[in-house]
Amino acid sequence: MTEHTNNLDTVLPQHELLQDKSFIKKLNITDWLFAAALITIAVLVHIKMPHHMDIYETVILWISAIIAIGLGWFFKPMRWFIVGGVAVAYMAVGLYDGNIANGNENTGKFLLKYLLSSQSAIMWQAALTVLTTITYALGMFSAWRNEKKQPENTLSSKNTFFSIASDLAWAAAFAGFVGLLVRWHESYLLRPDAGHIPVSNLYEVFILFMMITGLMYLYYERKFSMHKLGVFVYSLMCVLVAFTLWYSIERGAHEIQPLIPALQSWWMKIHVPANFIGYGAFCMAAAFGVAELLALRGSKFLPDAAQIEEAMYKAIAVGFLFFTIATILGALWAADAWGRYWSWDPKETWAFIVWLNYAIWLHMRLVAGWRGKVLAWWAVIGLFITAFAFIGVNMFLSGLHSYGSL
Repeated sequence: MTEHTNNLDTVLPQHELLQDKSFIKKLNITDWLFAAALITIAVLVHIKMPHHMDIYETVILWISAIIAIGLGWFFKPMRWFIVGGVAVAYMAVGLYDGNIANGNENTGKFLLKYLLSSQSAIMWQAALTVLTTITYALGMFSAWRNEKKQPENTLSSKNTFFSIASDLAWAAAFAGFVGLLVRWHESYLLRPDAGHIPVSNLYEVFILFMMITGLMYLYYERKFSMHKLGVFVYSLMCVLVAFTLWYSIERGAHEIQPLIPALQSWWMKIHVPANFIGYGAFCMAAAFGVAELLALRGSKFLPDAAQIEEAMYKAIAVGFLFFTIATILGALWAADAWGRYWSWDPKETWAFIVWLNYAIWLHMRLVAGWRGKVLAWWAVIGLFITAFAFIGVNMFLSGLHSYGSL
């Protein structure tokens, strides 16, 4: 019987997908050390938090740790990003030593004033984002010149500008991550009884938005080897930087304010991040849409249009998933706060329009088989629909979500 089975295995070999090891078996000692480090960090946070953590915060802490471990296993560069960001933020906490005055721009400690306070880190994020855009543009110019001189060596030639731009993009996202973590601590230093996760106003969520979009692009850049698309994504990021700086200077949005009653809910801590993963993916998909339109016009300099569209499709699919989760969480939050899941408030209505827009986009691509220019234009226009739902509603319409106005 055993001999007969071996003969069958020889005649009918397993499919290559069945021969692959399970995901867990592929993990190495470094992956498990990373997981152990994050679990240790979560335990220390649980023990050393200066305020009392209720059951909801405890659950969110451990879910966040599990998600972070998964991210580090899935996308290896996230390991040093997460651990390094937490370590640098903890250094800032130590420098503050329980006194917010240590970050004062006139009399505070040097590292806090110029590097590690939340506002300093966020300004570094803005500056590095602009530098990233410029470097990607220089990389594009350098690649174009090399292609003109030596068309046959374009694929094999290394572009130093693109390598530097990727490093700057990581540094910008890292600065934003550190800035948000430190800002969270600063809110408790200012108001021990009213500290909060920094996703409570447009200024804070724009920082989160830029960080998430940058990290998502870096993943797709590595997965599809499409460095030439960086200039499209980071040109949009520069618009976000300009808005953030204007909002900070004109409206003093960088100042940490206590939460209004409507936002004093643990639902906010999971609804907002999920929402902005969706927004970040839609923003990146629009940038890919612009690149695809140029590629379809005959530009041989950019990656193949079909390859760009595949990256755009994957970005929209991820964004749609998280936006759907965020919408469901928002409905649960509404039921908890107002006693009903849906009110057709302007914000809710436009969130549904955004969801429906991308649901139809995915249906047309997956079921109807649409490809090419129509979907690219649709992704670009979708960004304007999303932007109105995110900012326009706050500016021009009023309703139950009027606390989010500019």
